[in-house]
Amino acid sequence: MKLYTYDPAPNPKRLAYFMTYKGLEIETAQVDLMNKEQLRDEYQSINPECTVPALVLDDGTVFTEVIGMCVYLEAMFPEKPLLGSTDLEKAQIISWDHKLFNMVFMGVADALRNGSPNFANHALPGPREVAQIPDLVTRGKLRLDYAWPKLDAEMAGKDWLVGDGISMADLDLLACIKFAAWVKSSPGDEFANLHAHASRVSDVLSQG
Repeated sequence: MKLYTYDPAPNPKRLAYFMTYKGLEIETAQVDLMNKEQLRDEYQSINPECTVPALVLDDGTVFTEVIGMCVYLEAMFPEKPLLGSTDLEKAQIISWDHKLFNMVFMGVADALRNGSPNFANHALPGPREVAQIPDLVTRGKLRLDYAWPKLDAEMAGKDWLVGDGISMADLDLLACIKFAAWVKSSPGDEFANLHAHASRVSDVLSQG
């Protein structure tokens, strides 16, 4: 396997958290988004959508979505499961993954890609030119204003989003919180449950 990624970016960070917790090491090449290496022909031949990460298997299969990579790696390396141990947990974790992507991740992406000059004419991922829509900056931040109190209430009285241990849902929530800092829309100090959760997840990851 070979992983093409860019460590600072949010989707690569989701996969990096997964790999860190499981102790996985995969041959890795960095694709420098700041220098637009994702748009070069060499990388487009691997992933025509020009997104990171991309995981290339030994048989040539290419995964370009983090959740697909995690499902595959979980099957290959089932120790320390992050995608659930029961059918119910598996369904709940995938549901949370989708909910967080829509509630938080896409709100940050809208605000970032439509407001930063670095994404002028590239308001959507990929090689095509797409004009920015300034109103989506406001809408993206409104989505975050809605999400934080909902998620803080969800974490009241419990340590993890699903079940009795850490899961991919918890890793994704941490990645979303860190991504929100890119648009200065991190959850405020009043959301103590979210901050406590982020600290717990970070502590687990630091232990390897």
